Amino acid sequence: MLIAMKMPKIVCAIAGFALVCSSLGSAQESGAWRAASKTAKSITGDLTIGGEKMLINFAPFTIAQIRTLKPDEIGAAFDADTSAGGTGSLYRLSIPATKKFLHNNTLCGSEDTQWMATYVAGHSLQVDFFSGEKPPVFTIDAISNSTDLCGTYTYAR
Repeated sequence: MLIAMKMPKIVCAIAGFALVCSSLGSAQESGAWRAASKTAKSITGDLTIGGEKMLINFAPFTIAQIRTLKPDEIGAAFDADTSAGGTGSLYRLSIPATKKFLHNNTLCGSEDTQWMATYVAGHSLQVDFFSGEKPPVFTIDAISNSTDLCGTYTYAR
């Protein structure tokens, strides 16, 4: 009888754990990230992503997750080996061209930053920033010929 009374608690605990794990899988980029690449260290500094906000070197910006990137899109955007795993997302944002970051740098030169693509694998986050009104196209040809790709930044935990 004691086991029967504990069963609902065990089932609830397992269901809760599964729910938490499933939400973590879709938000792997959430949290604080240290600038790891030379580009990130010289332009953005550290980055924090959470919910509908992102902090770039402590400056807040509103973001909206648009969709999850497919493995072939991740491979094209980040020159990544998608068989190694990892997840990616496309975000909409608006960072004015007048916003200055470290060393008086901007993200997209004289263009507003409109899009952010992320790729998380292990303890590494790669971020592509894009200008342009239309969402970026994630094929090798489109990325290599894109005038809207502003830069790729790498962060670590």
